[in-house]
This record gives sequence, structure tokens and C-alpha cells, in this order.
Amino acid sequence: MAAIIADLRAMKLTRVAELLEESGHETLTFYGFPDSHWLKLRTNNSLERIMREIRRRTRVVGAFPDGKSYLNLAAARLRHIAGTQWSTRKYMNMTPLFADQTHGAVVA
Repeated sequence: MAAIIADLRAMKLTRVAELLEESGHETLTFYGFPDSHWLKLRTNNSLERIMREIRRRTRVVGAFPDGKSYLNLAAARLRHIAGTQWSTRKYMNMTPLFADQTHGAVVA
């Protein structure tokens, strides 16, 4: 990361270099995740599925009279998802993130 920051400064992109210095460590935190999470970190299938469902429903309607009607359709679909079992399905088991790696005990 230090080499990239130096390259950014050489290209006179000082603001970007400062942002990377301030929060670059947050970008790399996924390297500390358990192996079981690596396959699912590459994708956001849940979000893609929701967007595909909203897109499908908007194609059925065709034209919307205003932006609020589109927003109402999307909000109605999100409310339906939140109110059904589909929203309670776990995508990743988060327990390993809370496990103490040195002792194997669960940290509260």
C-alpha cells in the first residue's frame, strides 16, 4: 500500500493518496476473514437478486407516470422481501468472525 501511495503522490494525486493513507487499512480487512467466507466475498448475490426482481417488475409496468411511482414499486418489493422468510436466510455464518483465533473461544 505504501508503494501505491508513493505512486499516487508522484502522479500529483495527493487527495487520493491521503484518502488511501487514512482508510486503506479498512479496504484490506477482508484478508482477515475466515476461509469459509472467501467464496462469498467475491459476490453480492443477494443484492443482485433483489435488483433483478425489481428490474423484472419494472419491465412489466413499462412506463411510469413519475419517479415516485417507480420508487413505490421498488419499496413495495423491498417490504415484501423484509416481511418474508427470504430475508431471514443467512448468507454467511458470522460466528467465525467473533471467535478468538488464539484460544478458539467465542468473544461476546
